[in-house]
Amino acid sequence: MNLLTSSDSLVLWRDTVRDAEKRCAIRLERELETYLVSLLLRYMNQPEIAKQVFARAILEAQQMLERERNTALQEVGDQCLLFAGLFPRAAERRHVKISYFVDIGKTAYATISQQANDLYGSLAMQFVLLMDVLQSIRPYHDLLPLEAYEQWNELGSRRALNILQMYTDSLPVSARKK
Repeated sequence: MNLLTSSDSLVLWRDTVRDAEKRCAIRLERELETYLVSLLLRYMNQPEIAKQVFARAILEAQQMLERERNTALQEVGDQCLLFAGLFPRAAERRHVKISYFVDIGKTAYATISQQANDLYGSLAMQFVLLMDVLQSIRPYHDLLPLEAYEQWNELGSRRALNILQMYTDSLPVSARKK
């Protein structure tokens, strides 16, 4: 494990994200990596997001004028990504599944996307991959077998599948309805 000693927060977060990418064998597109680093920089001193009720926030954002709506939806998407990636146990404390954060975050980004290949469209489509990178910031595998199965089965998390395969030599079977 590398000790992070840089006083430059940008370099610190960039290196942290890149180390997490290596841990989960993912290489993000540069635009997504840059966005993830800037997201971590923006929210590193904002503990008040822990009080956010995301379903209500997305509904309130839908009632705003377009410019305000897009800003509010971006914040909802960003905060859901942080929760799903850095604080997955928050779902348990709120008595919801992690898919709650994923579904709302993807919806928020997709709503402000102008086309499928713009930044917000990419954030929506790659949400689980970004969540995997954020979860990999911690250098240890913290998912229990059932949690790993749920994240793989319901969300398609590659990180969760890798962790699940550490628990067993068998291949998991998806319970998703096709």
